[in-house]
Amino acid sequence: MSTIRVLVGTKKGAFILTADGTRKNWEVNGPLFGGWEMYHLKASPVDPDRIYASQTSGWFGQIIQRSDDGGKTWNPPGTKPEDLMGPDGMPKGKSNEFAYEGETGTHLFFDGSQKPWEFKRIWHIEPSHTDPDTAYAGAEDAAIFKTTDGGKTWKELSGLRQAKGHLWQPGAGGMGLHTILLDPTNPNRIYIAISAAGAFRTDDGGATWKPINRGLKSQYELPDPDADVGHCVHRIAHHPSRPDVLFMQKHWNVLRTDNAGDQWTQVSGNLPSDFGFPIDVHAHEPETIYVVPITSDSLHYPPDGKLRVYRSKTGGNEWEPLTKGLPQKDCYVNVLRDAMATDSLDPCGVYFGTTGGQVYCSPDGGDTWTSIADHLPGVLSVEVQTLS
Repeated sequence: MSTIRVLVGTKKGAFILTADGTRKNWEVNGPLFGGWEMYHLKASPVDPDRIYASQTSGWFGQIIQRSDDGGKTWNPPGTKPEDLMGPDGMPKGKSNEFAYEGETGTHLFFDGSQKPWEFKRIWHIEPSHTDPDTAYAGAEDAAIFKTTDGGKTWKELSGLRQAKGHLWQPGAGGMGLHTILLDPTNPNRIYIAISAAGAFRTDDGGATWKPINRGLKSQYELPDPDADVGHCVHRIAHHPSRPDVLFMQKHWNVLRTDNAGDQWTQVSGNLPSDFGFPIDVHAHEPETIYVVPITSDSLHYPPDGKLRVYRSKTGGNEWEPLTKGLPQKDCYVNVLRDAMATDSLDPCGVYFGTTGGQVYCSPDGGDTWTSIADHLPGVLSVEVQTLS
C-alpha cells in the first residue's frame, strides 16, 4: 500500500505528517528546526528521500536545508541558534552561497545600476523533474536562483530582472518570487510569478524572460490597468499533462490561459469572493481546480466566517462549495499561497493548512474533510509526496 508524506512549513518549524494510502491515521513528526520560520519544503520527484527546505531567521538570515533520507537527518548541520553563532555573538557564516552579479552573500544583490535589492528569504523551492541535484529557488526581493550541486551553491538567473524589473514594486506582503512551475515536456520552459510584478515565462532555460500578463486587469493597483508588469499574482498552477494550460489566483480574480500565458481570461464565475491566495489542480482531472476564497484584500478570513474550499470541475466559471468536515461558524483563519497541495492517489487527496495551525485532508477530491493536525504554528506551506 502507498504511503503519503505531507511536508508542512510553519512560522515556528517544520512538520512531516505520514499515513498509509487510506489517509485515516496520521503520525505527526516535528517540529524540525523548532522556532525557525520554515517557509517551504519540497521533495525531489525523482528521489523521494531528497527534500529541500527554506529556513529563515531575522537574525541568522537564509539557509537552505537538505535531507537525503526523507527528513530524518539534514545537511548542513547546526539547526540550533547556538550552533550557528560564534563566540563574538555574530553568525558563524553562511551555510549556502547565493551568487549573483559577481557578488556573494545572503542579504543583498545588485542590478546593473547598483540599486540594492534586499534578499530576505526564499519563498519557494522547486526541484528538477529529472535531476535531484538541480533545483530552483524564488527569493524576496524577487529573483530566481538555480543549483546544480544539491544546494551547496546557487546562481541567479539574472535575465529575469531584464523583463522590466525596474518597474516592479512590492505588494503588501513584499516582493517575493513565490511560484515556480517547470514544464515536464519542455526542460527549457519555466513559469514564475511575483508579488506584485506578475507572471513571467522563459523558453530558453532562464536566459531570457518575458511578461505573460495580457488579459490581467488591475484597476485598483495600477495607473494603467493593462500594464505588462505590476500585477499582483498570488499563485499559478497547471496539470503536468497540459503544461500550456495555467490557472491563476490573482489579487482579485481567478483566471486561466490555454496558450502558456499569452492571453488570460477570467473564470471567477459564481465564487462568493474572487480574492484568495492558493489555487491547485486535481491530480487526474486537469479541468478540476480548487481555490479558497477570503473576504477581501483587507479582511484575510473566509466570507461569513465559514471555511470553504471551492471546486470547479469545468476549469472555472462554475464553482461549488466544499464544506463537509470544515468549520462553518466563527472561523477566521487564512490559507496562504503555498499551503495547498494534492496527492496522486485515486481518488485524489487534497490538503491545505491554515494560519491557525490546522492541516486538513480530503481523501476524496474535496467531498469530505478531516483535520490531520490541529495545533501547529501558523502554516506557511504544504507539499505532498505519494510513496510506493
